[in-house]
Amino acid sequence: MKNQIRTAYRVNPIEKNPLQKKLEITNWVVLAFFLLGSSALQSFRFSLGVLLGGMISIINFYWLHQDLRNTFQRLMDGSRAVILFKYCIRLAVTAAFLYLIIAYKVADVIGLLLGLSIVVINIVFTVIMAFHKKNFMEVS
Repeated sequence: MKNQIRTAYRVNPIEKNPLQKKLEITNWVVLAFFLLGSSALQSFRFSLGVLLGGMISIINFYWLHQDLRNTFQRLMDGSRAVILFKYCIRLAVTAAFLYLIIAYKVADVIGLLLGLSIVVINIVFTVIMAFHKKNFMEVS
C-alpha cells in the first residue's frame, strides 16, 4: 500500500498551491522593488546587502517548501532523522553564507537585514491584502 502511494505521488506530483506560487513570484517582485529603491537612495554596499539578503531569504523559503513537501511524503517512512538532518544542513548553509558576508564586510549589515526580511514583509503584505479583499467582498 505504501509503495502504491509513493509511486502515485512520483507519477502525478501535486501542483503547487496558487498561494505558494503567488508568494514565490511576489518575493522576487518585492526584492526588485527594494533593490531599485536602495540603488537610488543608498550606497552600493547597502544595495548589495539587500540583494544578498533577499536572495538568501527567497532561496531559504523555496528550500523550506521543498523540505516540507518531502517531509509529508516521508511521514509514511518514519524517517525523522533524515528530515532533521536536512533542516540542520539548511540552517548551517545559511549561517555560513551570513557569516562570510558579515565577516568579510561584503555588504552593509542593515541592507542585509532588510533583504532577509523580504519574505516576511511579503507574507504580512499578502495576509493584509487577503483580509482587506475578504472584508471588501463581505461589505459589497
